[in-house]
Amino acid sequence: MAVDMTLREQILMRLVEVIDPETGFDVLRMRLVEDLTIDEPTGIATYTFRPSSPLCPIAHSLAVDIKRAVASVAGVRGQKITVEGHVKAQELTEILNQAEA
Repeated sequence: MAVDMTLREQILMRLVEVIDPETGFDVLRMRLVEDLTIDEPTGIATYTFRPSSPLCPIAHSLAVDIKRAVASVAGVRGQKITVEGHVKAQELTEILNQAEA
């Protein structure tokens, strides 16, 4: 990757590689990842994951794929993820923020 890319840009490039298996589209095109902010000094990525439906059956596995993609970017040292719009949003948020991918 280009040296002059910001951490946020590198993360966005990685997220377009995460494909929702039900639609075949990437998670950015589907707007499943929102409000991505990066604290550059600490390397903490903060974002919201919004599954495509409140009962999305693959929300957990897709969230884990997103978390792994973000973690794979050099310079990311942690993540704060909020899940919204899913029947198990609070539970998923807690699970995703317990341990690094």
